[in-house]
Amino acid sequence: MKRQVKNIISAALIAAMVVPMTACGGSSSSSGSSKPSSGDSSSTKTAEEGKVLNIECWNEEFKSRITDHYPGYQETGDNTGKIGDVTVNWIITPSDDNAYQNNLDKILPDNANASADDKVDIFLMEADYALKYVNSDVTMKLSDLGITDDDLADQFDYTKDIVKDSDGNIKGSSWQACSAGMIYNRQAAKDALGTDDPDKVQEAVSDWSKFDEVASKAKDKGYKITSTVNDTYRVYSNNVSGPWVQDNKVVLDPNIKQWVDDSKKLVDAGETTTADLWSDDWSKGFFPDGKVFCYFGPAWLINFSMHADEDGSIANKGGWGFCVGPQSFYWGGTWIAAATGTDNPTLVKDIILKMTTDQSILTDIAKKDSDCVNSKTVLNTLASDDSFGNAVLGGQNPYKTLEEGAEKVDMSNISNYDQGCNEEFQAAMKNYFDGNASYDDALKQFDTAIVEKYPELTTD
Repeated sequence: MKRQVKNIISAALIAAMVVPMTACGGSSSSSGSSKPSSGDSSSTKTAEEGKVLNIECWNEEFKSRITDHYPGYQETGDNTGKIGDVTVNWIITPSDDNAYQNNLDKILPDNANASADDKVDIFLMEADYALKYVNSDVTMKLSDLGITDDDLADQFDYTKDIVKDSDGNIKGSSWQACSAGMIYNRQAAKDALGTDDPDKVQEAVSDWSKFDEVASKAKDKGYKITSTVNDTYRVYSNNVSGPWVQDNKVVLDPNIKQWVDDSKKLVDAGETTTADLWSDDWSKGFFPDGKVFCYFGPAWLINFSMHADEDGSIANKGGWGFCVGPQSFYWGGTWIAAATGTDNPTLVKDIILKMTTDQSILTDIAKKDSDCVNSKTVLNTLASDDSFGNAVLGGQNPYKTLEEGAEKVDMSNISNYDQGCNEEFQAAMKNYFDGNASYDDALKQFDTAIVEKYPELTTD
């Protein structure tokens, strides 16, 4: 599904959300072991390469990472910058209504024939649809840029598996490891469980049966267990036994069916709702009066989406805690891809290496932006640093939990169709949860929607 990050916090606020008890180094070389990237930003440009670097993306997240962390980058306008004598153009197309992908689908196939200043050099991908571009000719193999397996050796395996084509070639790289967990309201935990200690809360919700018991206790104290059934969907869908599509046939995994059954019970008991993710009703629980026990998400949800910059929010008061929850899972992440036809391969290589493998830069991103970075070494160092904490989580250090979760992520069951199947299935099941359709009728609605979206697939 789309990662629609609303209420993006300013860089200053994000920095303030990290609460070390000792001073954090402000430069990219200040902390953590540092693996030098093979490129040099001061000399990446050659006479044969282009004068313009065009970057296609759906929001300003990557732009802020480059602005704050890439050596030598100079901002020259709202959506322009300079690296040496190269002009950088940020072309931002929001993801709403699939606009971002539609734009890529229009321009990338003929990118090699575009005029020099119009060529796409870099574009970004999300996990839900990465394979669509990875298994096509519009995306360069990283090896063709001169990026080796050794360069990527410190990254978590799943972040590489997501962007491997059918021949095993890696065609993208990410600075993020988006393992996720349960983000719980500390006051709600005290009210329902008598404690907000992460270890004790984890013990209370260590499987779905126990989670249901906590839902009942939370209801007795006036809380919904989650803001919506959709909060837990990815936890179940990340733990399936097989992909959505097998031999061109849509297959409903037992764990997805379990989500339906468990969610229906919670809805019927009045312990959650059927609100859409990112809706106003969904986000009410970011405030005390919303009375929501927990959300499920990764570091970016904690830091960018929970109204931490707004007075009165639970995040602003440091009122959330973090634990694994019933099952480990991941959500989202952004991959940098080199567009076939780029006339800036040397600079593209350097950007990918510096932003996704340079341990000093990744350490700086983790400390300043509270991002869960894609480096085993960096996360391990931060996880064992007692001085490091996140203000949204009341000073709790989430990196040990996130590091362990990233090691457990299994991407063997992804398919090209995950985004469409996940979105259409949740939409269809809403009718069932709301009592407007039987389960069988809701499933028929899903089947019809999928065949319309993907005519090459069958559902029976």
